[in-house]
Amino acid sequence: MKLTTKGRFAVTAMLDLAMNEAKFGVGIKPVTLAGISERQSISLSYLEQLFSRLRRQGLVSSVRGPGGGYKLAKNYAHISVAEIINAVDEQIDATQCGGHENCRDEGRCMTHDLWATLNSKILDYLDGISLADMVASQNSGQKVLITPRGCGSAKNGTGVNVSIAMPEAVAV
Repeated sequence: MKLTTKGRFAVTAMLDLAMNEAKFGVGIKPVTLAGISERQSISLSYLEQLFSRLRRQGLVSSVRGPGGGYKLAKNYAHISVAEIINAVDEQIDATQCGGHENCRDEGRCMTHDLWATLNSKILDYLDGISLADMVASQNSGQKVLITPRGCGSAKNGTGVNVSIAMPEAVAV
């Protein structure tokens, strides 16, 4: 199983939009794809393809004219990483059969349940992380390990579950 560039770039671009909204306010300043392309080193033509899909799925909206660009179609606290990946038709599937249970000619392979369970865990993890969680991680200035909601992590005062990775002690 491999998360491809399509999914990773879609999440990165959506995080860029969320960071803009966190800085300037919701819907105040649309972001151009050229700006995202420059900041995130993603080809403009690739972003155009991704944003076409993201727009069709209702995650972003476009603003035409001078000063136009893209903005999030809903609050970034309500957009999960899984939703973004699904919007660009990225399949997160560790099974050989794509979940059809026809791994082998005679049916499921011996390890089908193992890989199907992994799929479920990955989807649950990505579904539990919102763009707001990722914005908080970026704004903290520290390495933050994002823990999905409901996994026993501490709240950071904004309702976002985060676990801060502290530097290890160094012997002198």
